[in-house]
This record gives sequence, C-alpha cells and structure tokens, in this order.
Amino acid sequence: MRRAPAALPVIAALLAAGCLAIGWALSAGDLRIPLGDVVGALFGGADGMAASVVRELRLPRAVAVFACGGLLAIAGALMQVLLRNPLADPYVLGISGGAAVGALGAMLLGLAPWLVDAAAFAGALGAMLLVFGLAHGDGSWTQTRLLLTGVIVAAGCGAAVTLMLSLATDTRLQSMLFWLMGDASGASRPWPALVLMVVGLVAVLPFARDLNVLARGELSARALGVRVERLRYLLYVLASLLTAAAVTLIGSVGFVGLIVPHLVRFVIGNDQRVLLPAAMLAGGTLLTVADTAARTVIAPMQLPVGVLTALIGVPVFLFLLSRHPR
Repeated sequence: MRRAPAALPVIAALLAAGCLAIGWALSAGDLRIPLGDVVGALFGGADGMAASVVRELRLPRAVAVFACGGLLAIAGALMQVLLRNPLADPYVLGISGGAAVGALGAMLLGLAPWLVDAAAFAGALGAMLLVFGLAHGDGSWTQTRLLLTGVIVAAGCGAAVTLMLSLATDTRLQSMLFWLMGDASGASRPWPALVLMVVGLVAVLPFARDLNVLARGELSARALGVRVERLRYLLYVLASLLTAAAVTLIGSVGFVGLIVPHLVRFVIGNDQRVLLPAAMLAGGTLLTVADTAARTVIAPMQLPVGVLTALIGVPVFLFLLSRHPR
C-alpha cells in the first residue's frame, strides 16, 4: 500500500477547494453577484433581490450538489474496496435503476414533486432489497453473485424505464429525460442529504482500518481477525443508502462515484482513513463545479449535470488508465 501524505494538509486543501466551488456556485449565473455581496447575503443579513437569489435559489442547489457528490464518492470508494473491482461504482447494485423506475413512474402519473422524490427513494430501497434478497438465495452469497444480481436488476429497471419513456407525453418527456441525466434544478431540500453525508462518513471511518486490510485480500483480512462477512454486509447497505439519497435528490449522475475515488487514490494513496474523507470533499467539489458550469456555459439554457460529469469523467478515466495500464 502506498504511503499516504499527512491527512491534515490534504483535507484542508480539499476543504478550501470545496468552499471556492460553492462560492462560485453562489456568485455565477444570469445575475452575477460579487463575492462580497454573497458573503453579506449569507452572514451579514443583507436584503434585496441579490440576497434572495443567493439564499433561496443558489444556496440550496449548491448544498444539494455538494452533498450528492460527497455521497456518491463515499459510496463509490466503498464499492471498489468491497468488490475489489476498479470499475465498481455506486450504481453497480441497481440502485439508480430502481430510483429511476420510481421517479419516472411518478412523473408519468403527474404526481407532485415531493411524491416523485418519495417514489425515487422507495424505488432505490426496493431495488436494494431485491438485489440482496436474490443474491442471498439459500443463505449464502458471494461477491460475484451479488454483482451479477445487481446487473440483472439494473437491466430489468432499464427496460421498465424505456417502456415509461415510450409511453410519456411530450410535455413530460423532457423532465423525465433531465432526471435520468441528472438535474439539480429542483433540489430545494438539500439539508437532509448534507447531514446524511456527514453521518455516513462518521459511520464508515471506524471501519477504515479493516478496509485497508481487506484491500490486501480476503485471506489476509481473515487471518488478521477481520469479520469479513459482517463488514461487507454493513458497508454494502450503507453505500446503497448513501446512493439512494443522492439519486433521489438530483437523479442519476454518472462518473462521480467511479472517477473521484480513483483520482484521490492516485494522489494520496489507498489509506482509507484519508481516502474516504478526501473522496467526499473531492466528489462534492467536482459535482458543484460541474453543476455550476452546466447552468452557466450556455445560459440561460441549462444542461443536465450528468452530461458535464461524463465529459469530465471520460478523459480523466482514460488518463488514469494510461498511467496504470495494469
């Protein structure tokens, strides 16, 4: 395992980058607001249209995308270690597919936005329970069985999504497509996701040492006293819940949970005690930057944030692959 640099400078640098990204998100847009006015709106009790835009429109969206980026990055880092698969991402167990079926079904029926969120979360949890139930089978399951079950459930959800898109009216089709590609414009209740991100990190950090051992191999972990089955079960469930919360809030956003752990690992090594908090901050920063660019690059039109993360993620992943061909 590569020696990681001191944790404090790395975390401090990523925290500063996250603050800068959120500052840009609060300042940029059709109405450009100087950073001084942004600070006044947040901490000085300033009034006026600019302050209202910052507090009521841009701040909830910025917090939502930062929290979702952090949730996806933590979940992706956990999945890659647990499955010992560098291509694993938060959606590998079919969570996003279940959420998409729930959300698009609610949109197809014309339900209220909060019911769309509730249906997305219910769909994500339903997919998670279905995958774990089918993979458990006769009382035992393996990584391969869990992974294959997730792929099959995701394929079934994809078929259901295609059916609903073909049945949707023109007035509802655009919102359904935007949700599938990631859309943070309706994220008006971001604070639970932010709390869940922090709670999730705090919950997983006590297992960081065991994850370091597990990364060396299952036999080594067992020999050193790690309860591998219990560890995997707890962290699979936690990663699935984090993913479900993120997908519920802003839809399916690809590449964050896949690329960010690799990028952080490339810079600081594979020590989970540093990697997990660093990935959380890096994922939040990346998604905040991508979302701000998505709503400003061709303003007043907005792009789905998932398009920007894919455009960023593909070349970054190819770069990392070229540096580590094995």
